[in-house]
Amino acid sequence: MTLDLSTVDPERIPTHVGLILDGNGRWANQRGLPRTAGHLAGEEALFDTVEGALEIGVSWLTAFTFSTENWERDEEEVEFLMWFNEDLLTRRRDELHTQGVRMRFAGDMSDPRIPDRNRKHMAEAEELTAGNDRLQLVFAFNYGARREIAEAAAGIAREAAEGRLEPDVVDEDMVRRHLYIPEMPDLDLVIRSSGEMRLSNFLLWHAAYAELYFPGILWPDFDRHALLDAVAEYQTRDRRFGSAADFPSG
Repeated sequence: MTLDLSTVDPERIPTHVGLILDGNGRWANQRGLPRTAGHLAGEEALFDTVEGALEIGVSWLTAFTFSTENWERDEEEVEFLMWFNEDLLTRRRDELHTQGVRMRFAGDMSDPRIPDRNRKHMAEAEELTAGNDRLQLVFAFNYGARREIAEAAAGIAREAAEGRLEPDVVDEDMVRRHLYIPEMPDLDLVIRSSGEMRLSNFLLWHAAYAELYFPGILWPDFDRHALLDAVAEYQTRDRRFGSAADFPSG
């Protein structure tokens, strides 16, 4: 299972990769299985991808595990996802801790719909792995980028109303300091499985100049080799960050 890293330039590894884990339900439907079976298969894909990120040398990996819109799904599926996220934490956190992975969570954790036991396990995982620095693994849970930016704006407004800052000093750096994880770097690469080609409210602030990659396979079929392919494709891109292309004259 070890990756052949000769296909990528070690000097140009993306610092921060985002994963939109799409297609679990379709994968299950194609096999005549309940949607929950797709989520179980998706877990194996995620953690094989984490292993790949460790091998390749990615520093930050953010996985979109539950969106603010996912509450609209069937009640039974939502209940399963709450249990599944809790079970995943209790089963995987020691393994990740041993590997030097720091587990973090980005999202609206004050939402009363989140069971208290989930919050407890997330807090325990963060505390256990807080000293690790080999890979920052962020679970975007009950996450929506518009909500994150709105909450940042509300926090800044409260500070201004309390006289703790002048509105004229509000800039991009200040907004970033009010996001869920202020030190999170911008995304270099966003990968969305399943063939869908949209961000779906995922890390909009951080994705301003991200390269987008759509492998066209369902998430349970993704793995460390697919991640390596994505990184190799990323390294062929000319990232100009708004500057003009450098075409030869004549």
